[in-house]
Amino acid sequence: MKRIAALTLVAALALTPAAFAQPPRIRLGTLAPRGTVYHQVLLEMGEAWRRVEGEGAAFTVFPDGSQGSEADMVRRMRIGQLNAVLVSVIGLTEIDASAGVLQKMPLMFRSWDDVDAVGRRVRPLIEKRFLDKGFVVLFWVEAGWVRFFSSEAALSPTDFKRLKIFAWGGDPEQIALMKAMGYQPVMLETADILPSLQTGLINAVPVTAQWALATQVDAIAPHMLDIHWVPIVGAAVITRAAWEGLSAAGREALRDSAARAGARLRALRESADLEAVEAMRKRGLHVHALTPELDAEWQALAESVYPRIRGAMVPADMFDAARSALAAERSAARGPQ
Repeated sequence: MKRIAALTLVAALALTPAAFAQPPRIRLGTLAPRGTVYHQVLLEMGEAWRRVEGEGAAFTVFPDGSQGSEADMVRRMRIGQLNAVLVSVIGLTEIDASAGVLQKMPLMFRSWDDVDAVGRRVRPLIEKRFLDKGFVVLFWVEAGWVRFFSSEAALSPTDFKRLKIFAWGGDPEQIALMKAMGYQPVMLETADILPSLQTGLINAVPVTAQWALATQVDAIAPHMLDIHWVPIVGAAVITRAAWEGLSAAGREALRDSAARAGARLRALRESADLEAVEAMRKRGLHVHALTPELDAEWQALAESVYPRIRGAMVPADMFDAARSALAAERSAARGPQ
């Protein structure tokens, strides 16, 4: 009888969920174009993790927006079709609106030092909110400054009012703000930018130089206003369920490889941005510098919309934290008066 009971217990244990556990498989989606440094870094990060996690572990990257828009990819994470993403703030705000503080404040950041100062203050707060909602931040990244590319020369805020401007379909607050200011946003996904430029559906695109270079936007929109409108900030994020499904060694390996990935991309953010502009200039891009007068016009426009951004597009506490961090950073940079 004892033998039968023991065999029954062994059989029961064999049928527990652990017995049917599959090797960890991470499926990561991103808009980053295939072959770019972002794609390469993700592949390297995944391979470093896979070697440690062990036999059967798999890390698959889906670049080029093949899994849909950034909002689509976050939804896919929620239902288990993806378990990780590399997305910009547009996608991150689908998880928690607090991430908007890093990108949705035009001309608030004037340098990478500004971006870093705010990041040090707010990123730990954002990461805590993400974790509470079931997501783990693997690394943060900046992909350059948004500049304005257009099919005809446009320099002042008024010049752009006559143009049809690409706007991310996943950012309705931004679209409403642009319309209220008298601009003509056209809601599209990034995959639709080139064909829309070709057909004239849009004739102005606010994107980073690296993205413009990789997709050859400059061939159709050969004018660039050299403005640092906003930094494109993003993060690699994994679901908490997927993270906790990794072995302890696997989590450590992924954490370490993610830290290396973030450090490598941050080291390239300024040089890659400038090199992309120069590469496009050599193939015919017209780069229009901001004069002090134009800079003042754009700054006045940005500051006029801050009251509409605070509390609506960016949570008020985060908006205030960013301004406080910037004031402290700039005061320290000036030194004793």
